[in-house]
Amino acid sequence: MNPELPALLVRGAGLLTPLLPLAGLCLWRAPRPRETAAMIVSTAWALLTLIPLNLYALRAGWWSFHAEGAVWAGIPVDLLLAWALLWGALPAVLLRFLPVPLLTALLVWADIIVMPLAEPVVVLHPAWLLGEFAGSALCLIPALLLAHWTRRGQAVGARMWAQAVLSLGLMVVLPLAALGILPGEGAAVPGGTPAALQLLAVAALPGLAAAREFARVGGGTPLPYDPPRRLVTSGPYAYLSNPMQTTVVAVYLVLAAVLADPRPLVGAAVALAYGAGFAAWHEGGRLREDFGPAWDRYRSGVRAWLPRWRPWPHRAAGTLYVAADCSLCQGLRAWIEARSPTALEVRHAHEHPEVLYRLTYENPEGVRWSGIAALARALDHLNLGWAFTGWALDLPGVRHVAQLAADAFGAGPRPARAPGGDGAPRAAGPHRSGDGGAHGSPRAARAPGAPGPYGASEPDP
Repeated sequence: MNPELPALLVRGAGLLTPLLPLAGLCLWRAPRPRETAAMIVSTAWALLTLIPLNLYALRAGWWSFHAEGAVWAGIPVDLLLAWALLWGALPAVLLRFLPVPLLTALLVWADIIVMPLAEPVVVLHPAWLLGEFAGSALCLIPALLLAHWTRRGQAVGARMWAQAVLSLGLMVVLPLAALGILPGEGAAVPGGTPAALQLLAVAALPGLAAAREFARVGGGTPLPYDPPRRLVTSGPYAYLSNPMQTTVVAVYLVLAAVLADPRPLVGAAVALAYGAGFAAWHEGGRLREDFGPAWDRYRSGVRAWLPRWRPWPHRAAGTLYVAADCSLCQGLRAWIEARSPTALEVRHAHEHPEVLYRLTYENPEGVRWSGIAALARALDHLNLGWAFTGWALDLPGVRHVAQLAADAFGAGPRPARAPGGDGAPRAAGPHRSGDGGAHGSPRAARAPGAPGPYGASEPDP
């Protein structure tokens, strides 16, 4: 008997185990766009997290692999892909029949049974169950939740952040790691690591801001099968029509410079070719079909790769409400108006039909931002330089620290009053609040006497 035969059988059976039922389910009933998106994002999450899990398992002694051929970093590539399908695409389709808790329990139970059967390719060590449960917590459960939310169109903010992490990991980190370009432990980065990280953060900021704009304003994500429900012309899209693809190119260019290695330039060239070729043809056609003349008008005024300095004049409008009895706020209003903002109306806060407790920005759909988040939205109407500042200021963590600092200097929550008025309470109806990853979720307005730490339009954490 060929001594390699058991290993070949294990690897072949491992790949076919998720692949055959997945193909059968898709042939039985073709997946809808949202289901396709769920399959993609859950498989991507499982793949990206299973790689570090298995690398750590090899170091921690949870299990080891004994295989030849198609092996990367000590991991059989075919088994890695099979595992990603088993914890990603297959359960995303099985959600047609089973709820998330039951499906999670069944998959963990099946994995515990199957893992010992994978010898001699997979050799388990005494503490392997620790790795099993770590994988369930970090890989399987998040993948299932992403699939569930994507199928139902829920938790758009969480899905957007997950896709941002996946894009960075699968489009940048994984290719560089596979090519051995990333610096190893203790390796020095030309120019210094802090400076390199700052350059990379600046290069990645427009793409992240664009993805957040998709979620908060468009109600969708960058994934083509889970797109925004409306044409987004605010945020980075007021300056550039494809900020995400431009960001990938920029990140590769910065990596080539900071690592002093020309190989990332290949990634930049591939991203540029994809964006200018297939993506422009496919996505442009879909957007023209979905939005018609509005898309053609937008594309005639906003370039694909070279950003505008001033925002597109027909970009989505906004209204900034400023308290009339706050000297600090009025100084800010004068500063903004002196820079001739595009498509931004600045009004007194007492003109709003509800009681406002902070600087407030509202878009035409009624989605509202307050405090520092409102200032960040207003900066987006000035020019590209101030827009960058606003995108950075609106990042979670940065925004909250800036809000605390602003409160310390007298910009804390207060009810808006007309000049010379008594600030009598007005009726407060329901509104939508958009911020840092949550898009327009309906919520009841607070009572006038209970502003809370972030005011009446408190942004989500």
